[in-house]
Amino acid sequence: MKKLILLSAVSAFLINCNKKTETAAPVVTADTLAVEEPVIDTLGPKSFCYIGVTGKDSVFASIDDNLGTITGKLSYKNSEKDSSTGDVTGFKSGDTLKLTYEFASEGRKSKRDIYFLQKDNMLTEGIGDHKEEDGLSKYADEKKISYKDGQKLNTADCKTVSKALK
Repeated sequence: MKKLILLSAVSAFLINCNKKTETAAPVVTADTLAVEEPVIDTLGPKSFCYIGVTGKDSVFASIDDNLGTITGKLSYKNSEKDSSTGDVTGFKSGDTLKLTYEFASEGRKSKRDIYFLQKDNMLTEGIGDHKEEDGLSKYADEKKISYKDGQKLNTADCKTVSKALK
């Protein structure tokens, strides 16, 4: 009888040792506070395109903003006056683009300062008196530049603008 009890105890012990210990898988709940935000590239250049129309006259602008350094193209298409097309370079100061417009008009090259107020997906050209200085037409007094009556350019499709700038 002792052998039978000993054999039963050893069998029970071996059966219990071979059983796999199963643990319940941890329950993972979604964190409702964590929100996946889109990745925004703040270091690369940003491109903007604008069109302004007044009567039969149009203005087309393609602007590249690389951390405040501005480059691009600008074209004035006038119906009864000479048109001009050229490059703009400059910088962004607050919400103002302070640019130098180098363009060809009437068969000669010219340079002039041109400022735009960039606000609400719109550019508004600054109007002010200019003075000639070293072959460059500059604003006579930056504090007297008015954006109230300046040409307004709205955002536009860059494909349309690039065709007009050619």
